[in-house]
Amino acid sequence: MKKKLLFGCLTASMLLSSCVVSKKKFIIAETGRLNALYSRDSLANLLQGARDDYSALTTRCNALLQDTAQLRSGLRNYQSMLANNMTENKKLSASLSDREKTITQLQAMIDEQTQKVQRLLSSVKDALLGFSSEDLTVREESGKVYVAMSDKLLFESGKAVVNELGKNALGKLAEVLNRQTDIDVYIEGHTDSIPIRTAVYQDNWDLSVIRATSVVRILTQTYGVSPMQIQPCGRGEYKPIDDNTTPEGRARNRRTEIIMAPKLDKLFDMLR
Repeated sequence: MKKKLLFGCLTASMLLSSCVVSKKKFIIAETGRLNALYSRDSLANLLQGARDDYSALTTRCNALLQDTAQLRSGLRNYQSMLANNMTENKKLSASLSDREKTITQLQAMIDEQTQKVQRLLSSVKDALLGFSSEDLTVREESGKVYVAMSDKLLFESGKAVVNELGKNALGKLAEVLNRQTDIDVYIEGHTDSIPIRTAVYQDNWDLSVIRATSVVRILTQTYGVSPMQIQPCGRGEYKPIDDNTTPEGRARNRRTEIIMAPKLDKLFDMLR
């Protein structure tokens, strides 16, 4: 009897121990299964998060690439503009340099013309030094030398034939002109406002032109001044230097002016 009881107890104990072991294995297995499920869900979540982050980074990268392309395009445009500006600046600098050179040359030519006028003025004054200021005046004005000879120095009243005293004065002036071949000479005849009408001269304008021509003939034919540098002109009564209402004023207006100016061909060529 005792043996049966003991055998029963052992059997029950073994069964109970087997149940305990099986339960522990079940718990361990179940825990492992749950951990695996949790790890898989965590990995899935992590993977989705990584995918989302990658997508955001891709979008940001594309935006940065687009911005970079725009910046490069802007930089190329700026570099092109800068190169064009540098080219234009070089052209402008060259143009300014050429202008400065031209201005310097022009100023040098103007200074040379001024010196020529002063030398011419001095030479004419010296040549005509012995004549009275009432009969002959010399002045410089606007880069030209003016010699004004009264009508009584050159002509008899109402006539256009140069007298001996006038020929003497023109001869001394011709000596200067023959040494100054690079000047232009203009002969202007002037009268007062009192009308004249004769068988020879229709009016004062006619008389002034013929007197100017008579002076030109004396200078060119008698004293050898080049006809290529001399030109006659009649002004009549229309360019007075004094009042025609007084005898003194009319006497001053009756004159022949010899106007001398250095040739300006080189200066005009440079200006063109």
